[in-house]
Amino acid sequence: MCDYSLMHVKSRPASVGDKLRTSNFGTGTRGFAAPDDPGTAVCVLPGTELAFNAEICVYGASGPTRHKTAIFRQINREQPHMHHDALELPDGQTLLLTFLCEGQEATVLQLPAKPVNEAQERSQTRVAYAG
Repeated sequence: MCDYSLMHVKSRPASVGDKLRTSNFGTGTRGFAAPDDPGTAVCVLPGTELAFNAEICVYGASGPTRHKTAIFRQINREQPHMHHDALELPDGQTLLLTFLCEGQEATVLQLPAKPVNEAQERSQTRVAYAG
């Protein structure tokens, strides 16, 4: 499942090698979609490594981040009606995915390793909310 505001959008899980594009789904948030299927959200697991084709751009920032790689994370997991999808940059900065400039392209480099204990499994579980 993707961020809470994408609950009612057609979606599929990300795979290694997927090409993604930041997209506005008209639900109050941005997320990832495949360039050839812009109406389907591509849901990324926490811990997934991404490589962008240009420096990551954030709306309202004075310029690009100077980073082209990031790890997908979820933040504010205990707060149900907030954005959770975020990118952790190599310098430790965390950016909400919904603030990324639309149309940026990235490739899924690596999915997280299979969890070996409960703590790892919880950290890789997407936030999900019932109705």
